[in-house]
Amino acid sequence: MRRIIERETARSPWRFFPLATAGALVLVMVVNAGMVWSALSTFPGAAQNDGFDESNAYNQILAAVERQNALGWQVAADTLSNGRAVLHLKDRNGQPLTGAKIEANAIRPIGPAHATRLQFLPTEDGSYLADMALPLRGQWDLMVHAVRAGQEYRVTRRVLVK
Repeated sequence: MRRIIERETARSPWRFFPLATAGALVLVMVVNAGMVWSALSTFPGAAQNDGFDESNAYNQILAAVERQNALGWQVAADTLSNGRAVLHLKDRNGQPLTGAKIEANAIRPIGPAHATRLQFLPTEDGSYLADMALPLRGQWDLMVHAVRAGQEYRVTRRVLVK
């Protein structure tokens, strides 16, 4: 009789192992479901479906890149404290590139989808200032299109609006 009483009082700590394993699996599934929901609800939809068309014109794309590289232009982007974007264009010798007409599409790479079209105006120091401030704080991709003396230059630069 004494042995039966001892066995009942001395239970194994492993009796909770199946319950702990099931709980851990449920926790993993809940976290994964939350991550999937977050990824799907915040996707800005920037993916494009024109890969086939671009592959048909790949030689033209390569030729345009070579022409653009031959120009030797350098483009740097920044933002002012008021949220306006600034572009610094330089030629191959590092001198400011004046007389360019610059437009850009500003697109948010993360977060809610938002696009803004910007025109850039020349400043006294040879830089170019956006005609308006970017409307939201955070990261923006500027898809810049600059034209000067019949030469075109396209580049994407990321800026941060604080």
